Amino acid sequence: MPTINPYGKDIIKVTTEFEGKPLTLEVNRVGFRSTGSVLVTYGETVVLGTAQVGTRPVVLDYFPLSIDYEEKFYAAGKISGSRFIKREGRPSDEAILIGRLIDRPIRPLFPKGYRQEVQVVASVLSLDPTFRPDTIAMIAASSALMLTGTPFDGPVSGLRVGRVNGEFKAFLTPEERAASDLDLVVAGIESGITMVEAGANEVDEEVVAEALAWAFEHYQPAIELQKELVKKVQPVEQAYALVLPDEAIQTAVDAWVKGKFGEAIRKPYPERNEMVNQLRWAFHEEMAAAHEEGEYKSLRDQYDEAFTSALHKDVRRGIVEDKKRPDGRAFDEIRTLSSEVGVLPRTHGSSLFTRGVTQALNIVTLAPLSYAQMVDTMEINDGERRYMHHYNAPGYTVGEVQRLGGPGRREIGHGYLAERAVMPVLPAEEDFPYAIRSVTEIMSQNGSTSMAATCSSVMALMDAGVPLKAPVSGIAMGLIMDGKTAHILSDIADAEDFAGDMDFKSAGTANGITALQMDMKVHGLPVEILRDALMTAKTGRAHILKHMIETIAEPRAALSPYAPRIEKIKINPDKIGAVIGKGGEVINKITAETGAMIDIKDDGLITVAAQDTENIEKALDWIRSLTEEPEVGKIYEGRVVSIKDFGAFINIMPGTDGMVHISQLSNERVERVEDVLTEGQIVKVKLTGIDERGRLSLSLKDAQ
Repeated sequence: MPTINPYGKDIIKVTTEFEGKPLTLEVNRVGFRSTGSVLVTYGETVVLGTAQVGTRPVVLDYFPLSIDYEEKFYAAGKISGSRFIKREGRPSDEAILIGRLIDRPIRPLFPKGYRQEVQVVASVLSLDPTFRPDTIAMIAASSALMLTGTPFDGPVSGLRVGRVNGEFKAFLTPEERAASDLDLVVAGIESGITMVEAGANEVDEEVVAEALAWAFEHYQPAIELQKELVKKVQPVEQAYALVLPDEAIQTAVDAWVKGKFGEAIRKPYPERNEMVNQLRWAFHEEMAAAHEEGEYKSLRDQYDEAFTSALHKDVRRGIVEDKKRPDGRAFDEIRTLSSEVGVLPRTHGSSLFTRGVTQALNIVTLAPLSYAQMVDTMEINDGERRYMHHYNAPGYTVGEVQRLGGPGRREIGHGYLAERAVMPVLPAEEDFPYAIRSVTEIMSQNGSTSMAATCSSVMALMDAGVPLKAPVSGIAMGLIMDGKTAHILSDIADAEDFAGDMDFKSAGTANGITALQMDMKVHGLPVEILRDALMTAKTGRAHILKHMIETIAEPRAALSPYAPRIEKIKINPDKIGAVIGKGGEVINKITAETGAMIDIKDDGLITVAAQDTENIEKALDWIRSLTEEPEVGKIYEGRVVSIKDFGAFINIMPGTDGMVHISQLSNERVERVEDVLTEGQIVKVKLTGIDERGRLSLSLKDAQ
């Protein structure tokens, strides 16, 4: 029986072809009481997008928009792998990152001053394991918002793009993603791109620009489908009022700051920031004195917002008209750089990276592979995170009093961006069998802390002796649009970020990009401008990389004396049981007697860790004795286990016996085996052959 809408509304469905599969948007089937609700189906993936607009007015100095991505383990036919928690609870880092991915292209499309409370939730109800559902969730969120009647200047669509055999493709399978050298998410509106995020294996900037153009063209059908849905649903526009400074107040503020901004505060940081703060306090004191006692208290927020608006306009005017940045730098000039490594004596690796007022301290810790983080999400191929980058930025880093707590969405996002930038240059697990934790403690903020975290983490990794394939540097770029003219800024500080039209981070090696993040505050940018920004960033990255190499040119040859020593051995996977033993009896005995920590992978890779190399060798020798494969031509020391008329059986390794025929006991004729050997005797024998049934032939005379 078909679903009946309790409000008597007909179910509305629209469908289009989208990258080889039908994409369907459905309304009035579920979510009856939400402001906007859309069920999106693509292949076997089904995502419910809901948007709820608050009915009560809110008094806040920011737009209270929240966008969340909800993982449902049942969508993939899974139960959480956690031993103690089976119900979905706190979102995983992956879910938080996807929520940010959806939020970033949507948030700038609401008008400045809009204060109505809006909550958007994208819930994955069914998951097709052959592709990632994040961009379908983005379409679901946008579709739901389009039906709310709010002043949302959408619709938004996006694609995750890879490159397989030199050709761009969306909705890659897990196997294709593993083979692709590019993992790029592009989102935007009909007229331009509003968000880019990428991980890449040292991919050239021109290739990335081509991928942006390809994605922009190929996400358009989902834009058109949402517009078709809006035409059919005909959502009612909601009344709203923008909270903006009163025009009279803005005029008064603009008059007060005249002559006090511009050249007067075009100073290096932090001098400029201090001057702006002093001007702000002087401004409020003068405005308060001009009003009746108590009257200014209710107007102070409006005056403060008008002051900030005037400051942003001054930044833009200086760049567009005077061709000067707030701190007097040229457009492509990078702030003063300084850095050092080995700053903390007991850590495995450390570095301090300073760019202007932005400063990042990074600490690297090495551990056995068993310390890798298990990833537990609804997606099928969870696996482990062997490299973890964590980012912390307390309130004191911006000169504010803030309550300490767990990491927020910003901290998780910045940490992941820096992590992604470094992952392509990490050594293979087989070559460097360590779990690696990199922690960036931001010491001071004034623009682009995520790229400072990237640079500091690379230097700390090299200080720890991690054999990176190549060093990675990162830079944050800005943009001021003057009509159709783009002014691209290298190494932006806070003032340019707040007043600008784009925040763009680029990380990579001398050979190409490893990570990318672009957020446009204007309503879409053409690919040509983004290409120019990419090429300008390449030059800036090279300048920063040159400085980093002057501080530490290559990974240290030796690990810190405080880092665990780890050796590896590869065995036949069929022999894993011999190392573990019944109920873990054997491996527990090795660990107890040697003090070493042993990790075993399913492919037969065994790592042995200990502070003492002597204990590592003891454990390795023990494992070799349990797993070694017989090698023809090799001489073994074995024990005679039994004597027969025709020869003797000798144990040459645990569980492996071979036979010495009587003719192989001596160069002289032997009448009786007992004349040469006795049971329990230790002798040297040479393995001369292994027959088709796996039987070993030994020679006593050839081993002499």
